[in-house]
Amino acid sequence: MSRDLLEGLLAQLLEKVLRERLRLPSEALAKIKPCLLEVPKEEAFGDISTSVALKLASILKRAPREIAQELAACLNQEIPRSDLSDLIEKIDIAGAGFVNFHFSREYLYSLLKEITRPKDSPLSYPKKQKKVLVEFVSANPTGPLSVAHGRQAVVGDALSNILEFLGYDVTREYYLNDWGNQINILGNSIYLRLKELQGEKIEFPEDHYQGEYIIDLARELLGAPEAGVAARFIAPTALEDCRQHGVKRILEIIRAELKDFRVRFDSWFSQAELEKSGDIDTAISFLKEKGFIYQQEGATWFSSTKFGDDKDRVVVKSDGSYTYLAPDIAYHQDKFKRGYDWLINLWGPDHHGYIPRLKAAVEALGRPRSALDVIIVQLATLHKEGQVVSMSTRKGEYITLREVMDEVGVDAARYFFVMRKTDSHLDFDLELAKKQSSENPVYYIQYAHARISNILANSGVPLDQLPEADATLLKEKEELELLKRIAKFEHNLKVVELQLDPYCLTVYLQELAESFHRFYDVHRVLVDDTCLKNSRLYLILGCKNIISLGLKLLGVQAPEKM
Repeated sequence: MSRDLLEGLLAQLLEKVLRERLRLPSEALAKIKPCLLEVPKEEAFGDISTSVALKLASILKRAPREIAQELAACLNQEIPRSDLSDLIEKIDIAGAGFVNFHFSREYLYSLLKEITRPKDSPLSYPKKQKKVLVEFVSANPTGPLSVAHGRQAVVGDALSNILEFLGYDVTREYYLNDWGNQINILGNSIYLRLKELQGEKIEFPEDHYQGEYIIDLARELLGAPEAGVAARFIAPTALEDCRQHGVKRILEIIRAELKDFRVRFDSWFSQAELEKSGDIDTAISFLKEKGFIYQQEGATWFSSTKFGDDKDRVVVKSDGSYTYLAPDIAYHQDKFKRGYDWLINLWGPDHHGYIPRLKAAVEALGRPRSALDVIIVQLATLHKEGQVVSMSTRKGEYITLREVMDEVGVDAARYFFVMRKTDSHLDFDLELAKKQSSENPVYYIQYAHARISNILANSGVPLDQLPEADATLLKEKEELELLKRIAKFEHNLKVVELQLDPYCLTVYLQELAESFHRFYDVHRVLVDDTCLKNSRLYLILGCKNIISLGLKLLGVQAPEKM
C-alpha cells in the first residue's frame, strides 16, 4: 500500500472517530479537516502525527491531553478492525496532546516491495480530471535570461514535473511580452547602436539597454543586407526592422537557454498577438455586461473592490490606451476558454501587490478565487569569491543564466535554485556549487546514487531477483531508519502539491542521502550471508529508485558513476 493511500485511510478513520465517538459537531470538524495529519519533526514522535486534540481544546472545553488520551483509546479499538490493522504498530501521546502513529515493519517492507518492482517508475498515481496551466519565466524578450529568470524557470519546471507525476494534466506556458514600451526601447537601443557602427556619434540614453548583446544584434543587421537596414538605417521602417530583429533573435536565445537548462514549454503565448486579436475589448465588454465596468474622468474602470481589492482599477486610460491590467484580464479569460481549471502563475517579487486585482478579475470572470494561484519567486543573489555579483539589467553588467550554467553545470544550477523556499531570498554560492565534496548538497545526493549503483553492479545478483529477498531480515537501527526515510517520499510530494513549492523535495533528498551514507558507514552490504546480503541489496535498490525519481522530478541527473 502506498503512503498516500495509508494517510488517506488514517484520515478517514480519524474523522470517523471524531464524528462518532467524540461527537464533534460538523462545523468544528470542517475547520480542522484540511490539516488532520502531519509529519513530526522528531523521529521519536512517530511517522505520522495529529495535533487535533490541541485544536479541539477550546471547542470541547477540555484539556488537550485528556482529549488526546480519549482519541488514542478510540483509535486503538478501531484500527484492529480496519484496513490499517497490519500497518500501524502503535499509537502514543506526546507533549501537550499530540497523538503519534508508528508504522509497522510490515508496512515498511510492503512499501519497499512496491518501489523495487520492475517498472517505469517506482510509484504511480491515477490521473486527475483537472487541467492545470503553469505560466512561468515570461521574461521580456529584451535580453538574455538573468539569474532571477533562472530561478523562476527551475521552480516552474520542477513544480510542473511533480504535478504531472501526481496525476494532473499540466501545460507549461511562456507569456511572451513582445509588446509595449520595453520593446520600443529595445528597438531604439539596437537602432542607435546601428548608427554608431555606421560612424555616427550618438549620446546613448541611460534608460536604454546597454549590454554588449545590443551591439551584437546591430552587427548582425549590418551583416544581413537582405534586412535592408544597413542601406537605409535612417528610413522610417528601420526602427521597426530593429524591433522585429531584436525580439526574434532574443527569443531564439531565450529558447536555446531554456532548452539547455532542461526547461520545456508546451505553449508560447504572444502579447502582441493578443493586442491585435480584439480579445482585450471582448474581455472588457464581458465585464461591462456583468456590471463590473464603469466610466469616470474619461477613463474606463474595473470595479475590483467588489471582489476584495483595496481600490478600483483603470483598464483603459483617458487617452484610449490600455493599462497592464486590461491584457492580463483578457489573457486569463483566454486560459479559461482553453479549458483550464487551475491557473498557476509564477511572478517576481515586484508583482506582489498585483495579486489582489488579478484575483478580483478571475472572480469577475465567473471563476472562484481558488482557480488562480500566484507564486512569488524571490530574487537570487550570486556570490563569487566572497563578493556579490551585480545584477543591473539595462547596464548589461549582470551574470546571465548561460554564464551560471557554464560555470557550475546544469545539475548544480537547477538544484541550487530550488534549495531554499521559493518565497525566501536565495544566496547562490557559485564556489560551493562547483565543489565535489559532501559540502555540496547536489554532489552529496548524486554520490549516494552512484555509490549504490556501484554496489549493485558488483553484487553479482540480478536486480529482478531482489524483490524476492526477505525484507524481514532488515532489523538494524540504521536499516529501519533508511526504510522510514524512504517511506516519507510520497508525503513530501504532497507537501509540494499543497505549498506549490519544490523546495521541500531538496531537503528530503539530502536527508535520504544522509540516511543511506549513515547506514553504509555502519553496515556492510556485500556480506557472506547470502540472505542478508540480498535483503540489504533490496533496501539500497529502493533507496536508489527514490533518489533517481526525486532528482528526475527536479530535472537533475542521477549518475551511475562519479
